[in-house]
Amino acid sequence: MSVFGFVGLGNMGRPMAENLIKAGHEVRGFDVVAEIRDAAAAAGITIVGSANEAAHGADVLVTMLPKGEHVRAVLLAQDGPFAQLKPGGLVLDCSSIDVVTSRDVHAAATEAGLLVLDAPVSGGVSGATAGTLTFMVGGSDAALEAAGPALDAMGSKIFHVGGAGAGQAVKACNQMVVGAALAATAEAFVLAERLGLTPQSLFDVLSTSSGNTWVLHNFTPRPGLVEGSAADNGYKAKFAAALLNKDLGLALSAADSAGVELVVGSSAKAQFDKLVEHDGSLDSSAVVKVVDVKN
Repeated sequence: MSVFGFVGLGNMGRPMAENLIKAGHEVRGFDVVAEIRDAAAAAGITIVGSANEAAHGADVLVTMLPKGEHVRAVLLAQDGPFAQLKPGGLVLDCSSIDVVTSRDVHAAATEAGLLVLDAPVSGGVSGATAGTLTFMVGGSDAALEAAGPALDAMGSKIFHVGGAGAGQAVKACNQMVVGAALAATAEAFVLAERLGLTPQSLFDVLSTSSGNTWVLHNFTPRPGLVEGSAADNGYKAKFAAALLNKDLGLALSAADSAGVELVVGSSAKAQFDKLVEHDGSLDSSAVVKVVDVKN
């Protein structure tokens, strides 16, 4: 059994922490939102009063926070959690954030004598609950070995993609492809309908031809095509548009730092900007609402 500190107990963090407990580990958790702390306590997580208290004497500190600025505020604070972990302990940042912040966390943790991984995830709340998340991991081999029991408890697929910040880099690339595919799929359905085709006829062809994609089967933008789709449930979020829009912004930021022009990625971001302005709590497949506006 290891002792874990866990900071960020929201929709993703809480079930991840629960799976650590199910695997036999002790988890001390903290979140700044009182309602989230209460829900986590009801789920069996020991709630403490601060990130420092969560990290105190822990073998591993897991963070699952919304933005890079939050990760900086927690992990790079003077006399912060790094000083509280056991000597040689592990920092496992599962947040989806910018590469620059991730590399700064790696540098600071290494300087403090700690192991560190950036390990953003894919799989959503359902994957976090089932313990089947995909982890995209950046960091040293030694840190990956130390993180093995934690990653195995929370996920089913682990990809070690490189050094500091590499996990964030590959997550940004993946999300850019998802966003572009979603926007293109929505445009295809709107175009087909304007040309007199039914959504079913387009789906039947796309799903069995070169236009077939993971997005089509998991985020189809029209109802009545895929059982359990968000489109069948008023676009109630399975993966909120605001979250994907944030990820697209991270991809554009990474591209800017690397001197790469993302023509398609920028176009997709513009569509999701419009959707978020309308209602970012909707599912990402609701981008079809933005496309399906008569000029």
